Amino acid sequence: MPSFRKFIGMVTLVTFVIVYAFVAMVIGDLKLQNAGGWAIFAYYAIAGLAWVIPAGAIIWWMERGGKPGT
Repeated sequence: MPSFRKFIGMVTLVTFVIVYAFVAMVIGDLKLQNAGGWAIFAYYAIAGLAWVIPAGAIIWWMERGGKPGT
């Protein structure tokens, strides 16, 4: 049976990814209107990968909860 910690982590992870994507999109749209193609590409490449670190931390937190002695 999945633990309550995993449920909270799943809800947090889904909410985080949705909010992060929206915020990254809005920032990119507002700040990069007059930027060159490479600047836009670089921003979206970095923003598209930056969510992985906090998501990994959430997943790590979810997984460590159910194991005794950790």
